[in-house]
Amino acid sequence: MSFTVAIVGRPNVGKSTLFNRLVGRRLALVDDRPGVTRDRRPGAGQLGDLDFTVIDTAGLEEAPAESLAGRMRAQTETAIAQADAIFFVIDARVGLTPVDRAFAAEVRRSGKPVVVVANKSEGRAGEAGRLEAFGLGLGDPIAISAEHAEGMADLHEALVEALPEHVQAQRDERRRAREDLGQEGDEQSGDLDEAALAAARLRHPIRVAVIGRPNAGKSTLINRLLGEDRLLTGPEAGITRDSITVDIQWNGRTFRFDDTAGMRRRSRVDDKLEKLSVADGLNAVRFAEVVVVLFDTERGIEEQDQRIADLAEREGRAVVLAAGKWDLADNKPGAISKLRQEAERKLTQLKGAPFVAVSGLTGEGIDRLMQAILDAFEIWNKRVPTSALNRWLIASTSAHPPPAVSGRRIKLNYMTQPKARPPSFVLFCSRADAVPDAYKRYLVNSLRDTFELPGTPIRLTLREKANPFEKKKRR
Repeated sequence: MSFTVAIVGRPNVGKSTLFNRLVGRRLALVDDRPGVTRDRRPGAGQLGDLDFTVIDTAGLEEAPAESLAGRMRAQTETAIAQADAIFFVIDARVGLTPVDRAFAAEVRRSGKPVVVVANKSEGRAGEAGRLEAFGLGLGDPIAISAEHAEGMADLHEALVEALPEHVQAQRDERRRAREDLGQEGDEQSGDLDEAALAAARLRHPIRVAVIGRPNAGKSTLINRLLGEDRLLTGPEAGITRDSITVDIQWNGRTFRFDDTAGMRRRSRVDDKLEKLSVADGLNAVRFAEVVVVLFDTERGIEEQDQRIADLAEREGRAVVLAAGKWDLADNKPGAISKLRQEAERKLTQLKGAPFVAVSGLTGEGIDRLMQAILDAFEIWNKRVPTSALNRWLIASTSAHPPPAVSGRRIKLNYMTQPKARPPSFVLFCSRADAVPDAYKRYLVNSLRDTFELPGTPIRLTLREKANPFEKKKRR
């Protein structure tokens, strides 16, 4: 039985550092300046023998509800409502502030078990601040250093005391699982058959990263897919900083969406925090299976959109092109066709990629987008039989033979597909380094058309067939 812990506190007390320590990797962005975290970010936390969901939140601040800080606070309040227990973090080196006291009262009103965490307590500098925390009336403060992993054992004991029933239920469930596993023994042996593999694939969530320029409507689109205001949105550009992961159910399939920070031109990015945000988004693309490139319909496909789409293609991900904010378009007859033709012209490396017009505000085109993601994922996983490949190779080379280079012809022997995700092909031939790039493009385009691989990246590797007489001396 899992449980949820929310990490709350005023800005710049080390909440994200503690979150990273609990999840075991640098998942949340960390910087010296306050207010780095904006959305609430869940993660799989572990503390000793306890496994739980931990939520990193924005710093609590007094602000009008309609302002950005007010919307950030609403996200934190939602996390508190969802949590089973709360880690209330203070800066032990600074000591208690009036803001700490005000928000401690708010946390107390939630009625949830609270553990006061006096962070930055390494050395003696934090002892005075830890003693001050007794005045909050929320129990004994736990002195830790999230940066240096000090005090984690004490934090574990405090969490066990705060949630004894949840902890005991989890330990009992783990014990029963071990007993059941011991009884089964070697009953389940042998390889999985095709049906089992297909069932496992259906259970596996499809990883989808939504990328684009700032203020393209990425967070609004994902909120529409979820049916709730899960992600922080607003008219300000660059609201999203961390890549936030959410699960979405559609037609019986699970999709794991990553909302990413907007990507500007590299020459315009000089702020350290923005560089970290973009790096987090690039990491989401690397782990994704399908990438949705979202651009602003009113601005069309600009040079930066081309760079972003090219990035997804170079990473070998299935790509879906989406024209966002379609509710603001003129909706003249042929408008979507004109945009699709523009995409075909400017994104030749993604020939045939699905193109969908969507509106996160009204929900228009949402089902078409989800179906396009599913179709792109299936094509990305497609395998072509070797026999069909070699029949295609004979027909393609007969229709358009490879050119002779330096008076010597190039012989293409046979072809195979060693892997999918993306579809990757190996062509064995003579003089692999002499095959012109134009002829390689001809082969890739012919593969795409013949075997119905629109939009997905195709990897073609040329290898020279081993010469059995190479090592023999000429008589």
